[in-house]
Amino acid sequence: MEKAIDMLEAVGAAADGLSQTDLAAQLSLPRTTTYRLLATLVARGMLRRDPLRKVYRLGFRCFEMARQAYTMPDLAAAAALEMRGLRDLTGETCYLATLDGLEVISLERCDGAHSVRSAAVLGQRKPVHCTSQGKAILSAMEAPAREDIVRDVTLKSFTPHTITDRRRLNAELKITAARGYAIDDEEIVLGVRCVGAPIVDAAGVVRGAISVAGPAYRLTRARVELLGPEVAQAARRVGAQLETVKPAADETAAVAIAGPWAFHGAHPQWSSDRKCLYWADVLAPSVRRLDMTCRPARDDLAYRLDSPIKALLVEPDGMWVAGGNSAVLIKRDGAIEPLAAWPGANLLAMCPGGNAGEAWAALEQDEGAGCVVGVITLSNGRFEPHWPIAEPVQALQWCAKEGELYAVTPESGAILILQPGHDSVRRLASMPKGSGLLSGLALDINGGIWTALCDGWSVVRFTRDGVLDRVVGLPVPCPTDLVADGARMIVTTARQPVALDTLAKAPLSGCLFEFPL
Repeated sequence: MEKAIDMLEAVGAAADGLSQTDLAAQLSLPRTTTYRLLATLVARGMLRRDPLRKVYRLGFRCFEMARQAYTMPDLAAAAALEMRGLRDLTGETCYLATLDGLEVISLERCDGAHSVRSAAVLGQRKPVHCTSQGKAILSAMEAPAREDIVRDVTLKSFTPHTITDRRRLNAELKITAARGYAIDDEEIVLGVRCVGAPIVDAAGVVRGAISVAGPAYRLTRARVELLGPEVAQAARRVGAQLETVKPAADETAAVAIAGPWAFHGAHPQWSSDRKCLYWADVLAPSVRRLDMTCRPARDDLAYRLDSPIKALLVEPDGMWVAGGNSAVLIKRDGAIEPLAAWPGANLLAMCPGGNAGEAWAALEQDEGAGCVVGVITLSNGRFEPHWPIAEPVQALQWCAKEGELYAVTPESGAILILQPGHDSVRRLASMPKGSGLLSGLALDINGGIWTALCDGWSVVRFTRDGVLDRVVGLPVPCPTDLVADGARMIVTTARQPVALDTLAKAPLSGCLFEFPL
């Protein structure tokens, strides 16, 4: 194997290739050996022969293998740099391990700088309950899987310090989960101490653990406590490398709901007591009602207005319809009452608030100054500002369970988190402009945050940690807003901004769509 690898390296280093004679002379190989190795490497695609110049060059199989090295790294490749960094930081041996049944198996080792050091053999198996890697992995697992392992493992004693009581082990795992790293305090070998941390990928799957081990007289308990956060940070960086760059496209099919199309559908609001969906055509100002009790669902014109619609709020006694500088209350009997007073600024977005009779609203500031988000009292139009935002807000959504307000800012492609009582504004997630303009907000029954990608042909879901975990494609380019109706999502779309050549390929633009959650 060494001779074949030497041959590959020699050919790879020669820009003009090497002949059989040159290779035999350069590597000091017999002619027959050179011929046999060349024949094998050519047959496997690792080398190719230039018939004109009669020299050998690297084969395309080398290129294919090199491409694999640049794809998302496996666990060992992702951990290699961090293991060397921990070794250099501590001078002690660093290990990479993964769970296999009720044991952890050693995958990689980076030897320390000292002559007296930990030297566990690669491939060696160790019990999960008395090693820092095993306890770290268990602490990061889902509770059911962890409980199954703790129940089935035999808590064999290896030293006087080995944990042999399941209640004590469970308590140790809770402490480990809280601080982010596990300690093996001479629990498997007397005189050896170890600190380890779990490697968790972006999907929340525990992939393994890294650890630092050494003699107890060098790795004192105080030093281990100081090294723990460093090992945990290294493990997190390894897990980040294992993250999937983009989630796989969702195979869920979005189905068009029968009914007329809108120039610019928006502001869908689900009325649970009336079992119907209210939504607006912003450009041909009207409110439509989709009756979900009928089969098929019936979409009717509910109200026609005179000015573009900026917000729609459904309440028990009626429906608030707001324009830029005015609002009306449409009662259940059809009577329309204009709001007597309204803030002087232009309304950008509005959503139901935490208290009855109030709504969260975003009002435009002076030109170029962004907007301000606050609480508006619907009965008298009084506005109480809370957060200044440096750019326009397109949509708002209140999460009563978490006590948080979400806002979409299309210019920066961001979803923001606003918490009452806190002046700061946090960024939950962002999307590049090439993905489409963020438009609308909705929350599903599992706490996911959804937004539409206008001109991006899709809607996306983020977790509360800001991870993009679902993409649902649509057969139209401009989804504008969305709302969850129990176990399904309903999406409004626009027709007016779609180019004529695109419209021929997306004739359902402007219609409502639905798909299961």
